[in-house]
Amino acid sequence: MQSGSVSVYGHEDGHDNVHEHDLGRMDAMSRGMRPLGELTAEACTGLKGIMCDLDDTLTSEGRLEARAFDALWRARRAGLRVAVITGRPAGWVDHLARMWPVDGVVGENGAFYFHMRDGKMHQRWVDDEETRRRNREKLAELARTIPVAVPGCAVSADQFCRAADLAIDFCEDVPPLPEEAIDKIVEAFEQAGATAKVSSIHVNGWFGSYDKLSCCKLMARELWDEDLDASANRYVFAGDSPNDEPMFAFFPLATAVANIVELQDRIAHLPTFVTPSRGGEGFAELVDRILEQRGAGA
Repeated sequence: MQSGSVSVYGHEDGHDNVHEHDLGRMDAMSRGMRPLGELTAEACTGLKGIMCDLDDTLTSEGRLEARAFDALWRARRAGLRVAVITGRPAGWVDHLARMWPVDGVVGENGAFYFHMRDGKMHQRWVDDEETRRRNREKLAELARTIPVAVPGCAVSADQFCRAADLAIDFCEDVPPLPEEAIDKIVEAFEQAGATAKVSSIHVNGWFGSYDKLSCCKLMARELWDEDLDASANRYVFAGDSPNDEPMFAFFPLATAVANIVELQDRIAHLPTFVTPSRGGEGFAELVDRILEQRGAGA
């Protein structure tokens, strides 16, 4: 939601017009998500960290805007752990872990996490190299067959950076495809025995039982000596799409940015809260709320 548009709590400046995305957000709340304003000081004061998706959660229309990036820095400076949990490829994750104010980055929907320690990059892979090699061979075949079976889709432009999954683009660098085409991409992966998850821009497929949540738990245990099963309420996760669903289901304080309404019908377990605004602006609102409430609850 841009500055001056209608709030989920009512109308600003006495106007009665309601923007389409506000109606969508109201529909999201009708499915059980609560407005961000209900995130309490008690919950925020006990937080240890913030985890978030990248595309369309931190970014807005494919760009990382200053307010969202600053929100990461503000969270880190406030003493919170910060981690990005994304479907993006290993090549991107290397950059994020090196350059961004983060404690760790999970990539390719849980295939690995990277982090910096003592000025050096450390990579932790879920599967060994031989397993990854065999899986890449199977994915290479799907990279040939899926674009033929589903006209209009394409192997993602970032595929050359990937090590463990295959990303099929349905709207990032190709004209947006209808829901039926996205379903066919998912079906093609699943018929080959792969796991398939829909993000806001890609269908990601991989061979293996991991996902964003399982790798997030591994990272927390190994980096922070943290058992997330015992401390899920000490972390907030922010996301926007179906591949975030394991995180939404696990974290009691999980929050969606407002554009979740565009994919919510593909998500059985929605998060607890929803921000007023979309993308990176919504993420910044979440960090604002957390830091304000931590001050109020101190």
